[in-house]
Amino acid sequence: MAAVPCARAWRQFARCNGCGGLRRVGLAPRSYSSSRLLCQQIAPSQTGSAEEIVIPRKKTWDKLAVLQALASTVNRDPTAAHYRFQDDSYLIPKTSPEFRLYSLSQESGRTAAKYIFSNYPNFFQRDFAEPSIPCLMPQQLEPLIEEISEAALKERIQLRKVKDSVSLYDQLVQAGTPLSLGTTNGLLDLLCVYGDQEPPSDDQIELGEGESLPAAMNTQKRRGRLRKASELLTITWRDNNNAERIFNLMPERNEHSFCTLIRGMVKFGAYTKAINMYTDLLNNRMKADVHTFNALIAAAPELKEKYNEKLDFIVDLLKQMAEQEVRPNLLTFNSVLKSFRRCGAYAKGPSLQVVNEMKALGIEPCLATFDHLLAIFSKSVIAGRSQADIIFKIFDEMEQKYFVPQDPDDVYFFTNAIKVCLNLKDLELSYRVQKIVETGDNRKLLGDPYQQSIYYGRLFTMVCMMENIDMVLKWYKELIPSLYYPNTQGMKELLQALDTENRLELIPRIWKDIKQLGHSNKQDLVEEVLELMAREKHSPQLQVEFADCALDVKTVYNNLNHNSKLEWTSGSLGNITTLLLRGGRTDDAWAMLQLFKANNRIPGEYLLDEFLDSAKESKNNALAMDVVKLATAFSLPAAPKLATRVTTEFQLTNEDRIDLDELNATSSDSSDSSDSDKE
Repeated sequence: MAAVPCARAWRQFARCNGCGGLRRVGLAPRSYSSSRLLCQQIAPSQTGSAEEIVIPRKKTWDKLAVLQALASTVNRDPTAAHYRFQDDSYLIPKTSPEFRLYSLSQESGRTAAKYIFSNYPNFFQRDFAEPSIPCLMPQQLEPLIEEISEAALKERIQLRKVKDSVSLYDQLVQAGTPLSLGTTNGLLDLLCVYGDQEPPSDDQIELGEGESLPAAMNTQKRRGRLRKASELLTITWRDNNNAERIFNLMPERNEHSFCTLIRGMVKFGAYTKAINMYTDLLNNRMKADVHTFNALIAAAPELKEKYNEKLDFIVDLLKQMAEQEVRPNLLTFNSVLKSFRRCGAYAKGPSLQVVNEMKALGIEPCLATFDHLLAIFSKSVIAGRSQADIIFKIFDEMEQKYFVPQDPDDVYFFTNAIKVCLNLKDLELSYRVQKIVETGDNRKLLGDPYQQSIYYGRLFTMVCMMENIDMVLKWYKELIPSLYYPNTQGMKELLQALDTENRLELIPRIWKDIKQLGHSNKQDLVEEVLELMAREKHSPQLQVEFADCALDVKTVYNNLNHNSKLEWTSGSLGNITTLLLRGGRTDDAWAMLQLFKANNRIPGEYLLDEFLDSAKESKNNALAMDVVKLATAFSLPAAPKLATRVTTEFQLTNEDRIDLDELNATSSDSSDSSDSDKE
């Protein structure tokens, strides 16, 4: 009886124009009563027999129940690397390139083993596993039936041999061999799934028992693997391809034949043809299945241009679903919401209506559902045209829930959700998103390593912008490098957070991490580190640490190879020299001055003043004279000023004064000549 009001609610939604008011659907909250257990516990006391033992009902446990129970008692170790790298400590990556390299190496080894395993099955006849694991045994990838028959065609379809299947079909048709409708539909499935092209070699996997070909393709898509160059080439639906030709040659067609062709046309961009084929299906008094309606709804934004036309087209399809008594599934509602994302502000009211209808039909939303809702409402919220209450209600609905993959778009939710938090500058909301990630196994739905990097990068950016430095360092310790390898921008944001909180004493430690993460060859980041350390004076102890760090930076400039070598700039040379001077490393600082001329750079006046201050503190007249000589050699306008300062602030000998007068005369002549050249 419960299905009757659900179906009635669905038909009522389909009859609406998509722009009406919202119909609230009340749902009874779930309750789990323990009355049966209480009765078992109370029963002995009621009978008066305290020694009576009540045997509980039989419970069938999952094979992994014990392991899952043990895993729930411990938290994730934030310093542990991914489990794929824990077999060998040497292979634990420390940088993003290393992570990519090691991951590709493992995938390459796995692919090579699979190739040997599949192409030379005669070497792997013995099954050592107890109990046997069929999926780990060699699979038959080459046809065994050589004769021209329907059985041979079925075998080639099962092995996903597209060209061989089409060729054998043509031979059977020319020979006048009758083929069953199921076999022809299977061939049509194969052609529509792969777009009349040969599948990639790693997709040629035998179907499991009871598994349809489209379902197998969806499973393969959701695994998330590295894309090949051939996969980046878009396959389009060609006119009069083999799928259309075989469809037209079929003496008998059923609903499966039409639906398969429609889905193939939508998948490969022939949207107008798909609609025409759907019209033919209706003219033949047939009904489309739910997967076909899902494909047509997903194609709606491509068929119509205006927002209201797209909305009306989707509503019309929903009406036809109700008329044909096709019950929608989760992917139907997700297709509707995904199409609504391209309908602008028109989609806000109908999208909430869709959610209510999902509840009326007892369909729980998945991460993709919430992702589409966020996309529909977040734009106006970020632009300030509406309140953010709807965003918070979405997260209220999601908290404390365990999600499992149900839609290929599930993996995009967390990256898009944290982006919304970043745009809203709402730190508390980003913490709520992270709490959802940490609930159960929801972190498995973060997506591939690239999407995980995007998510944690945005979360770390939000923390650096909005949190105090202690919390920033806490997140830094938990995320890096076990979960996130920060890029250059991420390290800059960390440095800015240190600067804002006046915690520059941590920069030497951060510099070590920068080197470990492989960012020591980034010019702008290295100069940012030097600039922060040299901007102002600190305590003597901290200046010594900064000087040691500056020397380490200098070795990076000298040791990098030609392709990634850093370029000495006036700023980097000046900052390192300043840090060495303040740290009491005068000889090293003077050696840095020599690099100015070697790299065609000119030292600034502030730097030479720093040298004179250091020389004055140590009463080093020779160093002061060398600074003036260097300024004169560079023909700096500040040379006379430096000479005057040396004369007044230092106790010079007569010889030193004579040398200063000569240097003044030389600098005056050079300045006069430069003025005449300008005239």
